[in-house]
Amino acid sequence: MAQDQDFAASLGELYGTPLPPYAVEKLMGDASSRRYYRVTVHASPANRPDSVVIMQLPDDAFASDEGGARVDASRLPFLEVGDLLSGAGIRVPEVYVENLDRGQLVLEDLGPTTFEQHLRTRSQSEWESSYGRAVDLLVEIHERCASPPTESVVARRRFDRDLLMWELDHFREWGLEGLFGQGDDSEAKLLDEAWERAVNEIAAMPHGFVHRDYQSKNLMVADDGALTVIDFQDALMGPRVYDLVALLCDSYVALDAALQDTLIARYAAARRIPLDLVRREFWAVALHRKLKDAGRFVFIDRVRGNPTFLQWYPQTLVYVGRAIEALGGFDALDQLLRARIPGFPGSVEKPSPAME
Repeated sequence: MAQDQDFAASLGELYGTPLPPYAVEKLMGDASSRRYYRVTVHASPANRPDSVVIMQLPDDAFASDEGGARVDASRLPFLEVGDLLSGAGIRVPEVYVENLDRGQLVLEDLGPTTFEQHLRTRSQSEWESSYGRAVDLLVEIHERCASPPTESVVARRRFDRDLLMWELDHFREWGLEGLFGQGDDSEAKLLDEAWERAVNEIAAMPHGFVHRDYQSKNLMVADDGALTVIDFQDALMGPRVYDLVALLCDSYVALDAALQDTLIARYAAARRIPLDLVRREFWAVALHRKLKDAGRFVFIDRVRGNPTFLQWYPQTLVYVGRAIEALGGFDALDQLLRARIPGFPGSVEKPSPAME
């Protein structure tokens, strides 16, 4: 296959030449512009893995898929952030080969089980224990990486007002108008006011290390239950509860409110932050994050031609409704969303793909 030849140089750095026989399997794509392949090596040399994962980078490997100002960097953000986490004792995939000339990284194969898949093999009565491990790991990340070096790409990227506002407008453009048509001037004014209020509150929060997508598809589960963090290349400085929101308001998992509150309390206690303060920050960020996610899922379908994520649009809006209720003071936004999105917040239907 042509793609085998494309990988031969990178694999040769790890396995030597001539290369032993190997098979390539394209892995399920996600929302990013990177592509992933599992390579199984037959009769691999001693002290070499029997399988690896190749990350095929996009043409502009230094840009973020998630928006925000571009930061000049001499090293690939995935590698730099990986070193930061690994140096703090956080488990990340080992990098065997850096072949940036071909836009390829050869990575440790962490197996097939994501945290999302792990949850689906457990009864919901076991979820608190599983989520507890993920929350505890997040606490370790936040405590150990609280102050990255000033020259780090993480320290030089921030969730500033422009990025926060861009993400809310991403929902307006795709999650609302992209599905239900453009609103009138009064709607635009109401959304502008709601966005300004939400952004003002988030911008005033204490900041810390943010993975930016710490959710069930980005945690790999080993046979012994240990968790490994992946997909961390977009890390930056932002609201300290942002990753907790990503985990506990995960669009791919329907988490009930009682378990959410238990896990919020677990995080607050471990970080020694007053619980009422964490709750308020959590739901304010949840409102922002889940509106952005709803827009993102439609964007991925309409612009990237991948309808897979539309199925998670309804659950995302369940969390938006929960955030509005918890926060109070967003009644006008609630009424607008109920008027514009049939079934909001708890009975929204999956949008139809653009090409259907």
